[in-house]
Amino acid sequence: MASAKVSVVIPAYNHERFIGPAVESVLAQTHTDLELIIIDDGSTDRTAEVIHRYQDERIQYVYQENQDAYNALNRGLSLVSGDYVAILNSDDIYTMDRLQRLLDEQRASRAQCLFSRVQLINDDGEELRDPALWWNTWYADAVGRYLDSNDLYTAFLQRNVLVTTSNFFLTREAMHKVGGFSPLRYLHDYDYIFRVLLAFPEQVRFLHEESLLFYRIHGSNTISEAAITGREQDKAVIRKYLLARLPENVQSLAAAGMDRLVELEQELMQERRRREGMALPGIRIQAKNLLRSCAKRLLGRA
Repeated sequence: MASAKVSVVIPAYNHERFIGPAVESVLAQTHTDLELIIIDDGSTDRTAEVIHRYQDERIQYVYQENQDAYNALNRGLSLVSGDYVAILNSDDIYTMDRLQRLLDEQRASRAQCLFSRVQLINDDGEELRDPALWWNTWYADAVGRYLDSNDLYTAFLQRNVLVTTSNFFLTREAMHKVGGFSPLRYLHDYDYIFRVLLAFPEQVRFLHEESLLFYRIHGSNTISEAAITGREQDKAVIRKYLLARLPENVQSLAAAGMDRLVELEQELMQERRRREGMALPGIRIQAKNLLRSCAKRLLGRA
């Protein structure tokens, strides 16, 4: 079977500590017909210096002023020349056989997009396998929801089973049809996978039994920054793509119902807080009276 060129895009920003292992994991792939396009999104640390240590003709390095991850990704996608497109964030790592396994699966299934299970690692690249760890608990639940529903669209409405842009593997055809990443700071991967699912129903494969990607959580991850903004984007993405799967004649009805449910939840939360606020003064008064009573008794005995 003829070889197929894979274009790997790495968006990099201030990851001098992690970019080396990321680059090496691409260059060491068992599938060697590839190009590595690195978009340095305005790094101010030694990221560029680390990248330039690798003298490999398959590497294409591009520097741009900082414009956020989705923009760096889109710049990289505009430069690909391969038959397939893969993405790797500059702090994550491929297993050595990732590209070959996904290529084999694509040829067997004719899927337009594929992604695998991921394995969590820490700053030092150590695997974090404790099932009680919060992230592993969340991920097991996410995969479990897919297995229960046996439907990727349903699973994605509940959890981002993809986890990260590093998990994308697409045909060139799919990349062109779906287009670029949306300007979302935290959830451009989540939005993108829904667009892939809509563009290619039944042609997205999840290799849920194989971990072909090491996903790193570390101190400089933006995961903690997304506590509010990320959830707001999450809500908007889910609403948008839930409606997208419904017939047009019921979309407005469903939207009205969803919006009212959200309002009710907010009203309930406000009412609970109001009642708790009303109860607190009464508790404080009772506590003060108790303290006064105790003080009087103590003074009476003195």
